[in-house]
Amino acid sequence: MAKNRTKDTKNRVKGFAPRTGRGDSSRRWCGPGIRRWVSGVDGGMSGRRKVAIWAVVIAALGGTLATMLLRHRSERSMSLKGAVIKQDTDTKKELPIADVQITAENGFSVGDCKSDSSGFFNLGLSPGVGPGTSLILRFRHPDYLPLDLNELAGDKLYVARMVPGSRRPHTEHSRPEIVVANVLARYSIKATTAVNIGSAVKTFQVVNTGNVPCNGRQPCSPDGRWKATIASASLDAQEGNEFQNARVSCIAGPCPFTKIESDGFSRGGRAINVLARNWSDTTTFLLEAEVFHPMVRDNVRKSYPVMFGRALNFTLPAMAEGVSIQAEIDGETIIFPLGPNLFLSWADCNARINNDQTKIYRCELKSGYRFP
Repeated sequence: MAKNRTKDTKNRVKGFAPRTGRGDSSRRWCGPGIRRWVSGVDGGMSGRRKVAIWAVVIAALGGTLATMLLRHRSERSMSLKGAVIKQDTDTKKELPIADVQITAENGFSVGDCKSDSSGFFNLGLSPGVGPGTSLILRFRHPDYLPLDLNELAGDKLYVARMVPGSRRPHTEHSRPEIVVANVLARYSIKATTAVNIGSAVKTFQVVNTGNVPCNGRQPCSPDGRWKATIASASLDAQEGNEFQNARVSCIAGPCPFTKIESDGFSRGGRAINVLARNWSDTTTFLLEAEVFHPMVRDNVRKSYPVMFGRALNFTLPAMAEGVSIQAEIDGETIIFPLGPNLFLSWADCNARINNDQTKIYRCELKSGYRFP
Protein backbone atom coordinates (compact mmCIF):
# COMPACT_ATOMS: atom_id res chain seq x y z
CA MET A 1 0.00 0.00 0.00
CA ALA A 2 2.92 2.31 0.74
CA LYS A 3 4.45 1.54 -2.61
CA ASN A 4 1.21 2.28 -4.40
CA ARG A 5 0.89 5.55 -2.55
CA THR A 6 4.42 6.47 -3.57
CA LYS A 7 3.70 5.75 -7.25
CA ASP A 8 0.46 7.70 -7.10
CA THR A 9 2.25 10.66 -5.60
CA LYS A 10 4.95 10.53 -8.28
CA ASN A 11 2.34 10.46 -10.99
CA ARG A 12 0.62 13.47 -9.52
CA VAL A 13 3.88 15.36 -9.34
CA LYS A 14 4.53 14.65 -13.00
CA GLY A 15 1.07 16.00 -13.81
CA PHE A 16 -0.78 12.77 -14.60
CA ALA A 17 -3.86 11.63 -12.80
CA PRO A 18 -4.32 7.91 -12.16
CA ARG A 19 -6.90 6.15 -14.27
CA THR A 20 -9.84 5.07 -12.25
CA GLY A 21 -11.81 3.60 -15.12
CA ARG A 22 -14.87 5.49 -14.03
CA GLY A 23 -14.67 8.25 -16.66
CA ASP A 24 -15.21 10.87 -13.97
CA SER A 25 -13.44 13.84 -15.50
CA SER A 26 -14.62 16.11 -12.68
CA ARG A 27 -12.13 14.46 -10.33
CA ARG A 28 -9.25 14.63 -12.79
CA TRP A 29 -6.54 17.22 -12.46
CA CYS A 30 -3.86 18.14 -14.98
CA GLY A 31 -0.49 19.66 -15.25
CA PRO A 32 0.10 23.14 -16.71
CA GLY A 33 0.20 22.04 -20.39
CA ILE A 34 -2.77 19.73 -20.11
CA ARG A 35 -4.73 22.38 -18.18
CA ARG A 36 -4.38 24.84 -21.04
CA TRP A 37 -5.76 22.22 -23.48
CA VAL A 38 -8.69 21.44 -21.23
CA SER A 39 -9.33 25.16 -20.73
CA GLY A 40 -9.54 25.49 -24.53
CA VAL A 41 -12.06 22.68 -24.64
CA ASP A 42 -14.13 24.34 -21.93
CA GLY A 43 -14.06 27.63 -23.85
CA GLY A 44 -15.27 25.85 -27.02
CA MET A 45 -18.07 24.24 -25.06
CA SER A 46 -19.00 27.68 -23.65
CA GLY A 47 -19.03 29.19 -27.20
CA ARG A 48 -21.34 26.44 -28.41
CA ARG A 49 -23.63 27.10 -25.47
CA LYS A 50 -23.68 30.80 -26.39
CA VAL A 51 -24.49 29.99 -30.02
CA ALA A 52 -27.30 27.73 -28.90
CA ILE A 53 -28.66 30.42 -26.58
CA TRP A 54 -28.50 33.05 -29.32
CA ALA A 55 -30.21 30.69 -31.74
CA VAL A 56 -33.05 30.23 -29.28
CA VAL A 57 -33.31 34.01 -28.75
CA ILE A 58 -33.30 34.73 -32.49
CA ALA A 59 -35.89 32.04 -33.12
CA ALA A 60 -38.10 33.52 -30.40
CA LEU A 61 -37.70 37.03 -31.81
CA GLY A 62 -38.40 35.76 -35.33
CA GLY A 63 -41.55 34.04 -34.14
CA THR A 64 -42.69 37.20 -32.36
CA LEU A 65 -41.92 39.33 -35.43
CA ALA A 66 -43.77 36.92 -37.72
CA THR A 67 -46.77 36.95 -35.40
CA MET A 68 -46.77 40.77 -35.33
CA LEU A 69 -46.42 40.90 -39.12
CA LEU A 70 -49.29 38.49 -39.66
CA ARG A 71 -51.40 40.43 -37.19
CA HIS A 72 -50.50 43.68 -38.98
CA ARG A 73 -51.42 42.19 -42.33
CA SER A 74 -54.67 40.88 -40.98
CA GLU A 75 -55.50 44.31 -39.50
CA ARG A 76 -54.38 46.26 -42.58
CA SER A 77 -57.27 46.91 -44.94
CA MET A 78 -57.05 45.90 -48.60
CA SER A 79 -58.92 47.36 -51.55
CA LEU A 80 -60.48 46.03 -54.73
CA LYS A 81 -59.94 47.91 -57.98
CA GLY A 82 -62.13 47.58 -61.02
CA ALA A 83 -64.43 49.18 -63.57
CA VAL A 84 -68.15 49.20 -64.27
CA ILE A 85 -69.24 49.19 -67.91
CA LYS A 86 -72.40 48.71 -69.90
CA GLN A 87 -72.98 45.15 -71.11
CA ASP A 88 -73.15 44.91 -74.91
CA THR A 89 -72.23 42.36 -77.54
CA ASP A 90 -70.36 45.12 -79.39
CA THR A 91 -67.27 46.00 -77.36
CA LYS A 92 -67.32 49.52 -78.85
CA LYS A 93 -70.58 50.09 -77.01
CA GLU A 94 -69.38 48.88 -73.60
CA LEU A 95 -69.44 52.40 -72.22
CA PRO A 96 -68.24 53.24 -68.68
CA ILE A 97 -70.93 53.82 -66.08
CA ALA A 98 -70.48 56.57 -63.52
CA ASP A 99 -72.06 56.94 -60.07
CA VAL A 100 -72.66 53.22 -59.56
CA GLN A 101 -73.11 52.39 -55.88
CA ILE A 102 -70.83 49.47 -55.05
CA THR A 103 -70.87 47.50 -51.79
CA ALA A 104 -69.02 44.44 -50.58
CA GLU A 105 -70.66 42.02 -48.17
CA ASN A 106 -69.44 39.05 -46.21
CA GLY A 107 -72.38 38.35 -43.98
CA PHE A 108 -72.25 42.08 -43.24
CA SER A 109 -71.11 45.17 -45.14
CA VAL A 110 -67.32 45.38 -45.38
CA GLY A 111 -66.92 48.25 -47.86
CA ASP A 112 -68.71 50.65 -50.21
CA CYS A 113 -67.86 53.28 -52.84
CA LYS A 114 -69.03 54.82 -56.13
CA SER A 115 -67.60 54.58 -59.63
CA ASP A 116 -66.19 57.74 -61.21
CA SER A 117 -66.79 59.14 -64.70
CA SER A 118 -64.52 56.51 -66.26
CA GLY A 119 -66.35 53.68 -64.44
CA PHE A 120 -63.34 53.12 -62.17
CA PHE A 121 -63.83 52.13 -58.53
CA ASN A 122 -61.48 51.54 -55.63
CA LEU A 123 -63.41 49.62 -52.99
CA GLY A 124 -61.72 49.70 -49.58
CA LEU A 125 -62.47 46.68 -47.38
CA SER A 126 -62.75 46.61 -43.62
CA PRO A 127 -59.62 45.64 -41.64
CA GLY A 128 -59.37 41.90 -41.19
CA VAL A 129 -60.82 41.07 -44.62
CA GLY A 130 -57.83 39.42 -46.25
CA PRO A 131 -57.04 37.83 -49.61
CA GLY A 132 -59.19 34.84 -50.45
CA THR A 133 -62.20 36.05 -48.43
CA SER A 134 -65.49 35.21 -50.13
CA LEU A 135 -67.45 38.38 -50.93
CA ILE A 136 -70.63 39.46 -52.66
CA LEU A 137 -70.10 42.61 -54.72
CA ARG A 138 -73.33 44.49 -55.30
CA PHE A 139 -73.64 47.11 -58.08
CA ARG A 140 -76.62 49.48 -58.09
CA HIS A 141 -77.61 52.25 -60.51
CA PRO A 142 -81.12 53.61 -61.20
CA ASP A 143 -80.73 53.19 -64.98
CA TYR A 144 -79.39 49.61 -64.84
CA LEU A 145 -80.50 46.27 -63.52
CA PRO A 146 -79.04 45.26 -60.14
CA LEU A 147 -75.90 43.16 -60.39
CA ASP A 148 -74.45 40.83 -57.71
CA LEU A 149 -71.12 39.09 -58.19
CA ASN A 150 -69.65 36.34 -56.01
CA GLU A 151 -65.93 37.03 -55.84
CA LEU A 152 -62.86 36.28 -53.76
CA ALA A 153 -60.91 39.22 -52.40
CA GLY A 154 -57.56 39.33 -54.12
CA ASP A 155 -55.07 41.18 -56.25
CA LYS A 156 -57.00 41.30 -59.53
CA LEU A 157 -58.96 43.72 -61.71
CA TYR A 158 -62.71 43.42 -61.30
CA VAL A 159 -64.88 44.26 -64.33
CA ALA A 160 -68.64 44.51 -63.78
CA ARG A 161 -70.96 44.60 -66.81
CA MET A 162 -74.39 46.01 -66.05
CA VAL A 163 -77.49 45.56 -68.18
CA PRO A 164 -79.51 48.73 -68.93
CA GLY A 165 -82.89 48.82 -67.22
CA SER A 166 -85.92 48.18 -69.41
CA ARG A 167 -87.38 51.40 -70.74
CA ARG A 168 -91.08 51.97 -70.41
CA PRO A 169 -92.78 51.20 -73.75
CA HIS A 170 -94.30 54.13 -75.57
CA THR A 171 -98.07 54.34 -75.47
CA GLU A 172 -100.16 55.41 -78.40
CA HIS A 173 -100.24 58.96 -77.03
CA SER A 174 -96.48 59.25 -76.40
CA ARG A 175 -94.63 61.54 -78.76
CA PRO A 176 -92.10 60.12 -81.23
CA GLU A 177 -88.41 60.30 -80.39
CA ILE A 178 -86.67 63.54 -81.33
CA VAL A 179 -83.82 63.12 -83.80
CA VAL A 180 -80.45 64.61 -82.81
CA ALA A 181 -78.25 64.96 -85.90
CA ASN A 182 -75.06 66.64 -87.18
CA VAL A 183 -73.53 66.93 -83.73
CA LEU A 184 -70.21 68.72 -83.29
CA ALA A 185 -68.30 70.19 -80.36
CA ARG A 186 -67.24 73.84 -80.41
CA TYR A 187 -64.52 75.31 -78.21
CA SER A 188 -62.04 78.17 -78.18
CA ILE A 189 -58.33 78.40 -77.49
CA LYS A 190 -56.63 81.64 -76.56
CA ALA A 191 -53.86 82.51 -78.99
CA THR A 192 -51.43 85.42 -78.86
CA THR A 193 -50.88 87.17 -82.18
CA ALA A 194 -48.65 90.16 -82.90
CA VAL A 195 -49.85 92.90 -85.24
CA ASN A 196 -47.25 94.98 -87.08
CA ILE A 197 -48.01 98.60 -86.32
CA GLY A 198 -44.94 100.22 -87.86
CA SER A 199 -41.15 100.36 -87.69
CA ALA A 200 -38.46 102.34 -85.92
CA VAL A 201 -35.22 103.67 -87.40
CA LYS A 202 -32.27 105.42 -85.80
CA THR A 203 -28.84 106.38 -87.09
CA PHE A 204 -25.80 107.01 -84.92
CA GLN A 205 -22.15 107.76 -85.51
CA VAL A 206 -18.99 106.46 -83.94
CA VAL A 207 -16.66 109.43 -84.14
CA ASN A 208 -12.95 108.55 -84.29
CA THR A 209 -9.65 109.48 -85.98
CA GLY A 210 -7.82 106.71 -87.76
CA ASN A 211 -4.17 105.67 -87.56
CA VAL A 212 -3.68 106.96 -84.02
CA PRO A 213 -1.59 104.50 -81.98
CA CYS A 214 -3.41 103.17 -78.96
CA ASN A 215 -0.37 102.88 -76.66
CA GLY A 216 -2.41 100.81 -74.23
CA ARG A 217 -5.08 103.48 -73.65
CA GLN A 218 -8.46 101.72 -73.93
CA PRO A 219 -10.50 101.41 -76.04
CA CYS A 220 -8.26 100.07 -78.76
CA SER A 221 -8.64 98.08 -81.95
CA PRO A 222 -9.05 94.31 -81.48
CA ASP A 223 -5.32 93.81 -82.12
CA GLY A 224 -4.44 96.59 -79.63
CA ARG A 225 -2.60 98.77 -82.19
CA TRP A 226 -4.97 101.68 -82.89
CA LYS A 227 -7.00 104.06 -80.78
CA ALA A 228 -10.75 103.29 -80.98
CA THR A 229 -14.10 104.76 -79.96
CA ILE A 230 -17.23 102.97 -78.71
CA ALA A 231 -20.68 104.50 -79.20
CA SER A 232 -24.20 103.29 -78.39
CA ALA A 233 -27.80 103.69 -79.53
CA SER A 234 -31.16 102.51 -78.19
CA LEU A 235 -34.86 102.40 -79.11
CA ASP A 236 -38.05 102.08 -77.03
CA ALA A 237 -41.20 100.56 -78.54
CA GLN A 238 -43.41 102.11 -75.80
CA GLU A 239 -45.81 100.38 -73.43
CA GLY A 240 -47.55 97.28 -74.80
CA ASN A 241 -45.37 97.04 -77.90
CA GLU A 242 -42.25 95.12 -78.78
CA PHE A 243 -39.53 95.11 -81.39
CA GLN A 244 -38.99 92.21 -83.77
CA ASN A 245 -36.52 91.64 -86.60
CA ALA A 246 -34.10 94.26 -85.21
CA ARG A 247 -30.81 94.75 -87.11
CA VAL A 248 -27.77 97.06 -87.14
CA SER A 249 -25.69 97.96 -90.18
CA CYS A 250 -22.70 100.21 -90.84
CA ILE A 251 -23.80 102.41 -93.77
CA ALA A 252 -21.04 105.06 -94.08
CA GLY A 253 -17.34 105.50 -93.40
CA PRO A 254 -14.59 102.86 -93.22
CA CYS A 255 -16.99 100.10 -92.14
CA PRO A 256 -14.39 97.27 -92.39
CA PHE A 257 -12.72 98.71 -89.27
CA THR A 258 -15.81 98.47 -87.06
CA LYS A 259 -17.24 95.84 -84.79
CA ILE A 260 -20.55 95.33 -82.96
CA GLU A 261 -19.40 95.34 -79.38
CA SER A 262 -22.67 94.40 -77.66
CA ASP A 263 -25.83 92.86 -79.14
CA GLY A 264 -28.86 94.06 -77.21
CA PHE A 265 -31.21 94.10 -80.17
CA SER A 266 -31.46 90.76 -81.99
CA ARG A 267 -33.67 89.16 -79.34
CA GLY A 268 -36.23 91.96 -79.64
CA GLY A 269 -38.42 93.22 -76.81
CA ARG A 270 -39.71 96.59 -75.78
CA ALA A 271 -36.24 98.21 -75.52
CA ILE A 272 -33.24 97.40 -77.68
CA ASN A 273 -29.70 98.77 -77.73
CA VAL A 274 -26.34 98.32 -79.44
CA LEU A 275 -22.67 99.17 -78.80
CA ALA A 276 -20.32 99.61 -81.78
CA ARG A 277 -16.51 99.95 -81.83
CA ASN A 278 -14.64 101.94 -84.53
CA TRP A 279 -10.80 102.14 -84.79
CA SER A 280 -10.58 104.17 -88.03
CA ASP A 281 -12.23 107.38 -89.21
CA THR A 282 -15.81 108.26 -88.25
CA THR A 283 -18.50 105.74 -89.28
CA THR A 284 -22.30 105.84 -89.39
CA PHE A 285 -24.61 103.01 -88.27
CA LEU A 286 -28.29 102.33 -88.86
CA LEU A 287 -30.42 100.70 -86.15
CA GLU A 288 -33.88 99.62 -87.29
CA ALA A 289 -36.62 97.27 -86.15
CA GLU A 290 -40.29 96.44 -86.75
CA VAL A 291 -42.81 97.37 -84.06
CA PHE A 292 -45.46 94.81 -83.10
CA HIS A 293 -48.41 94.98 -80.73
CA PRO A 294 -49.24 91.56 -79.09
CA MET A 295 -52.96 90.72 -78.96
CA VAL A 296 -54.77 87.78 -77.35
CA ARG A 297 -57.57 86.32 -79.43
CA ASP A 298 -60.01 83.46 -79.02
CA ASN A 299 -59.72 81.03 -81.88
CA VAL A 300 -62.91 79.00 -82.28
CA ARG A 301 -62.37 75.38 -83.26
CA LYS A 302 -64.57 72.37 -83.92
CA SER A 303 -64.37 68.70 -83.02
CA TYR A 304 -66.57 65.96 -84.44
CA PRO A 305 -67.66 63.39 -81.82
CA VAL A 306 -67.60 59.65 -82.33
CA MET A 307 -70.90 57.94 -81.65
CA PHE A 308 -71.45 54.44 -80.29
CA GLY A 309 -75.03 53.42 -79.71
CA ARG A 310 -76.75 56.20 -77.80
CA ALA A 311 -73.56 57.92 -76.64
CA LEU A 312 -71.14 60.35 -78.24
CA ASN A 313 -67.50 60.83 -77.25
CA PHE A 314 -64.95 63.55 -78.01
CA THR A 315 -61.63 64.71 -76.58
CA LEU A 316 -60.49 68.34 -76.31
CA PRO A 317 -57.07 69.94 -75.66
CA ALA A 318 -56.14 70.96 -72.14
CA MET A 319 -56.41 74.67 -73.06
CA ALA A 320 -59.94 74.38 -74.48
CA GLU A 321 -62.47 76.90 -73.14
CA GLY A 322 -66.12 77.71 -73.70
CA VAL A 323 -67.14 74.19 -74.70
CA SER A 324 -70.53 73.90 -76.40
CA ILE A 325 -72.41 71.34 -78.49
CA GLN A 326 -73.92 72.23 -81.83
CA ALA A 327 -76.65 69.89 -83.04
CA GLU A 328 -79.72 69.72 -85.23
CA ILE A 329 -82.76 69.07 -83.07
CA ASP A 330 -85.66 68.04 -85.29
CA GLY A 331 -83.98 69.80 -88.21
CA GLU A 332 -83.15 73.06 -86.37
CA THR A 333 -79.50 73.89 -85.67
CA ILE A 334 -78.96 74.93 -82.04
CA ILE A 335 -75.81 75.63 -80.02
CA PHE A 336 -75.94 74.30 -76.44
CA PRO A 337 -73.31 75.67 -74.02
CA LEU A 338 -72.18 72.88 -71.72
CA GLY A 339 -71.12 75.08 -68.84
CA PRO A 340 -69.29 73.83 -65.74
CA ASN A 341 -72.17 71.45 -64.89
CA LEU A 342 -72.07 69.82 -68.38
CA PHE A 343 -75.82 70.26 -68.75
CA LEU A 344 -77.69 69.31 -71.92
CA SER A 345 -81.47 69.08 -72.20
CA TRP A 346 -81.23 66.02 -74.43
CA ALA A 347 -78.23 64.12 -73.00
CA ASP A 348 -76.40 63.31 -69.79
CA CYS A 349 -72.74 64.30 -70.01
CA ASN A 350 -69.64 63.71 -67.94
CA ALA A 351 -65.95 64.45 -68.42
CA ARG A 352 -62.64 63.25 -67.07
CA ILE A 353 -59.06 64.43 -67.44
CA ASN A 354 -56.42 62.17 -69.02
CA ASN A 355 -52.81 61.94 -67.90
CA ASP A 356 -51.76 64.43 -70.59
CA GLN A 357 -54.34 66.91 -69.23
CA THR A 358 -56.60 66.55 -72.26
CA LYS A 359 -60.26 66.18 -71.38
CA ILE A 360 -62.56 63.46 -72.67
CA TYR A 361 -66.32 64.05 -72.79
CA ARG A 362 -69.11 61.49 -73.03
CA CYS A 363 -72.78 62.32 -73.52
CA GLU A 364 -75.54 59.70 -73.53
CA LEU A 365 -78.95 60.48 -74.98
CA LYS A 366 -81.86 60.87 -72.61
CA SER A 367 -85.14 59.06 -73.06
CA GLY A 368 -87.14 60.47 -75.96
CA TYR A 369 -84.13 61.28 -78.16
CA ARG A 370 -82.26 59.25 -80.76
CA PHE A 371 -79.49 59.63 -83.30
CA PRO A 372 -80.37 59.18 -86.98
